[in-house]
Amino acid sequence: MARSNEPFFWLLFSSGGTLAALLFPALVAVLFVAAPLGWVALPAHGELLGRLAHPLVRFALWGVVTLALFHWAHRFRFTLYDGLQLQHLWGLIATLCYGGAAALSLAAAWLLWTLR
Repeated sequence: MARSNEPFFWLLFSSGGTLAALLFPALVAVLFVAAPLGWVALPAHGELLGRLAHPLVRFALWGVVTLALFHWAHRFRFTLYDGLQLQHLWGLIATLCYGGAAALSLAAAWLLWTLR
């Protein structure tokens, strides 16, 4: 019996979902409620770039984005399997979903590391 790589993708799914559940509501509250009401002042572009100057900050941001992308990929994969009954395209769907998440993660890494 061959070993499955499914636990690895469930790990990415659960950690991405946990981070999304913890961080995104706060982000939405600050950006779309507190800032328009004048409760907080959003930082200027130069200040944001200054905060992103440290490599650990960039790496942490990349990690959050990557885990959120793999969470989306896993959820979308099983939506296609179960919701649209496309079990016969198992390999293609898995490759497209996780490959897309990996490609977008690499694009996010490139963007963060070339940001000046």
